[in-house]
Amino acid sequence: MPSTAAGSAGTGFTAARAAEVMALACRRAGLDGDGARLLRLGENALFRLAAHPVVVRIARSTEYLESARGEVLVSRWLAGESFPVTRVIDDLEQPMVVDGHPVTFWHLIKESDRKPTYGELGGVLRDLHALSLPTGLTLPPYPVLDRTDRRINTAVDIAEDDRAFLRKRARELRDRVGDLRFDSEKGPVHGDAHVQNLMVDRNDRVILIDLERFSYDFPEWDLMVTATEHHSLGWQSPEEYGDFVGAYGRDLRTWSGFPTLRAVQEFNMTTWLMQNVAQSPETAAEYDRRISSLRNDDAPRDWNPG
Repeated sequence: MPSTAAGSAGTGFTAARAAEVMALACRRAGLDGDGARLLRLGENALFRLAAHPVVVRIARSTEYLESARGEVLVSRWLAGESFPVTRVIDDLEQPMVVDGHPVTFWHLIKESDRKPTYGELGGVLRDLHALSLPTGLTLPPYPVLDRTDRRINTAVDIAEDDRAFLRKRARELRDRVGDLRFDSEKGPVHGDAHVQNLMVDRNDRVILIDLERFSYDFPEWDLMVTATEHHSLGWQSPEEYGDFVGAYGRDLRTWSGFPTLRAVQEFNMTTWLMQNVAQSPETAAEYDRRISSLRNDDAPRDWNPG
């Protein structure tokens, strides 16, 4: 397929563009990409190959190259620890860079019929945070607002007033985070620890996926995701959130720094969605809902998952 310059810039990261890169990457890896199915288009594009039990993960630009390298290293480390984690294809040199996009290849996880629970998420995070990094594996700190500027600058079909507001909010949040005093010791952090980043395989094993924000930092960054989804958005029932807290052993909402982490998570959820407002009217409407409520800290967050 012909390539275009748009993919390197980030603003042209569409499903069609990602499919072009996937096809090129598969040819380079000696895999058959015909009939591949797009699973997700967000920060990355994920394709399931039809001819092989493989998932191809394509990042938006070379800005993500270090994250892709980290994913590969972390997957191999955790697999060596017998931790239930998504596994990279070992006999390929990766990540490879294809036309400005880092690409990685992963073993397909054959899912069971049931979904992971919030209690299982709490247990996985408890076990992850108890691990010690091996000698030689260096991880970056948690990327609190690392892609904010790029997201704001390259988003299409958003109002210029939104850009100005988001830039100002980002500056405020960086100042607030700088004043935090954490309660815990640093250790391995997943960096995007929500229940959708778990899968249950056909052996009923719960597996951790999506390792691109894996970090060495305070565990509070992992707990903020579900705590915010429950506190601000009501996406879990009290029983589900209670299972999460019971399995992990801590409710982040009781910590004085939680309001700041909640504000960071809400901001990240909004700017993440903002990248795809041109893809569908539904996404644009959800972005409008989120940005409107961010402008009023006391407004209810009647957001939809997505």
